[in-house]
Amino acid sequence: MRFMIIVKANADSEAGVMPPVSLLAEMSAFHEELARAGVLLDGAGLKASAHGWRVAIGADGQRRVIDGPFAETSGLIAGYTLIQARSRDEAVEWSRRYPNPTLRGSACEIEVRQLFETEDFAPGGD
Repeated sequence: MRFMIIVKANADSEAGVMPPVSLLAEMSAFHEELARAGVLLDGAGLKASAHGWRVAIGADGQRRVIDGPFAETSGLIAGYTLIQARSRDEAVEWSRRYPNPTLRGSACEIEVRQLFETEDFAPGGD
């Protein structure tokens, strides 16, 4: 079972403020622990939305590129960690240990979502 741990963007990440060395070291140590346990698949921080774009697809199929930055940060992500766990419970335990990604240790939430697997699309799959 694969799970994505999603770090939500905030004003600091959207302003391009780089995390302090201590936070980078804590995140690195956590990712190394995930790797040693054999559950880490990928993980990265994302540049601010000013470096990105969206593709808007109209009902008529027309596509339009909208360059960032995007004003509303609540729907943006600043980074992710992709893990493979044997169960939801194992993924919950790993995500509980995820370092606080904010620059000042502020209150925050990380979101965890399970990825679809090929077998989920098989006839009769749940």
